[in-house]
Amino acid sequence: MHKINFGSGPAALPQTVLQEASDSVREYQNSGLSILEIPHRGKLFDAILEESKSLVNELCELNDEYEILWLQGGRLQFAMIPMNFLNENETAAYIDSGHWAAEATDYAKQYGNIDIIASSKNDNYNHLPELPSNISNKYAYLYLTTNNTIYGTQWQSFPDTDVPLIADMSSDILSGERNYKNFSLFYAVAQKNIGPAGVTFIGVRKDFLNKIIRKNAPILDYRQQAFHNSVLNTPPVFAIYTSLLMLRWIKQTGMKTITENNRIKAQLLYEEIDRNNLFSGTVTQESHRSQMNVCFATKTKEMESAFLQLCKEYQITGIAGHRSVGGFRASLYNAVSIADVEKLVSLMRDFEKSYND
Repeated sequence: MHKINFGSGPAALPQTVLQEASDSVREYQNSGLSILEIPHRGKLFDAILEESKSLVNELCELNDEYEILWLQGGRLQFAMIPMNFLNENETAAYIDSGHWAAEATDYAKQYGNIDIIASSKNDNYNHLPELPSNISNKYAYLYLTTNNTIYGTQWQSFPDTDVPLIADMSSDILSGERNYKNFSLFYAVAQKNIGPAGVTFIGVRKDFLNKIIRKNAPILDYRQQAFHNSVLNTPPVFAIYTSLLMLRWIKQTGMKTITENNRIKAQLLYEEIDRNNLFSGTVTQESHRSQMNVCFATKTKEMESAFLQLCKEYQITGIAGHRSVGGFRASLYNAVSIADVEKLVSLMRDFEKSYND
C-alpha cells in the first residue's frame, strides 16, 4: 500500500508521474538508454530543457523577458543572490518571517549591507511581520520567503515597491495563481510542488542580470548559467526530467483547478483543527495561515505521541512537525489529494472521540 505522504519535502508526487519516471529509468523514448544514462549535452536532454522552460513560461504567464534556469542547490541561492546582485557598497532589504528567511539573511551579510525591515522572530514566527508602509528606493533588492514551511505562515500579497523583488517560493510555487512578473527573480527547490529533490528552479528577468558587476566564478554567475542553458556543469538530468513530468501534470490539471483544490484542502483541515478540542493551530492570525503547510499541536506530549502512532497505523506519514518546534505539520502540496486530507480529518475525529469517551 502506498502511504499518504504529508511530508514537507521530498514530498508527494502523483502516481502517474512516478509511473512515467519509473518507465523512463528502464528506457527513455525508445533510445536504448535509461533516462539516467542519456547525455546531458545531447538532443534528448536539450528537448527536456526546452519543454520545461516552455511550460514554466506558460504556467507562470511569463514572456521572453525571463531566463529559466535549472541548477543545483537550494541554500546555494542564499549565497548566489547577494553574490550577483549585492555589491559591497550597497544595501539589500530582507524580511525575516521564519527560519529559512533568517538563514538567507545570514548568508547575504557575507557580501554586502543588510537591513531587516520587518521581523516576527520575537514572537517565534507565529505570524507574519508587519511591513513598513514605504520601502526606500535605496535598496539593491528586497528579499522575502513567500511561504514558511516550519511555522505555517504564507504571504497572500506582496509589497508594492519599485525595489527589485526577489522571492524564495520553494514551498508554494505553482500552488496557486500569482503574478510572477512582479518579481525580478524567484526560485524554488523542486521537492515540494514541482518535482523531486536535487534541482532548483530559477526565473530571473534578463534586464536584472545586467545589474551584475561583481566577478564571480562562472558556476556561481547567473549570466554564465543562462548563457550555457543550465549545462555549464553536468546538471541533475533525472531530477529535471521528473520536474518536467510534474509540470506536464500541473498543466493537464490546470492552474485554476490546482488553486481551488489547494484552497479546499487547507479549509478542510483548518476547520477540523478549529473544531476539534484536542488540537489547536499554531499561527495566531488566520489571514497568515499557510495553505501549503498546516501547523498544529495537541494539548500534551502524550497526545502528540498517541496521534503520531495512530497516523502510522493508518499509513499516514510525514505528519510530524519540524524538529525545532514539534507538534504536527501537514504539507498539502499539489500532489496531495482532497481525499488524502479527508482521511486525515476523519482520523482526527476518531482520535477525539477515543480520548473523550
